[in-house]
Amino acid sequence: MNLLFSSITILCVLGISLGQILFKKSANSITDASNWQHWVFNGWLIAALALYGITTLVWIWVLRNVPLHLAYSFMGLAFLLVPCLGWLLLGEPVRWPTLAGGALILAGIALTSLAS
Repeated sequence: MNLLFSSITILCVLGISLGQILFKKSANSITDASNWQHWVFNGWLIAALALYGITTLVWIWVLRNVPLHLAYSFMGLAFLLVPCLGWLLLGEPVRWPTLAGGALILAGIALTSLAS
């Protein structure tokens, strides 16, 4: 996978990860879940859905140009990025098993990249 495709693939993973943070923000901002207006007019939710939509379109472009076994292995980065972004942006704790698992995921991505 060349630098362009790798960069765009990583941007997709980052977009999906940021989308998860926006979904969490939207969930925390809904004060009355039974009131549909709290869902429809939730700015965090609208931003999350827009980001997911854009990222999905770019992801489809990536899949047209990169073998699935390579591109999809990068999606594992989200399992490390989301907790780290949660810690950074939401103040959520990150525990050592998450970091250890993230290190294993990074090793798997590196192994997959080398094998191709």
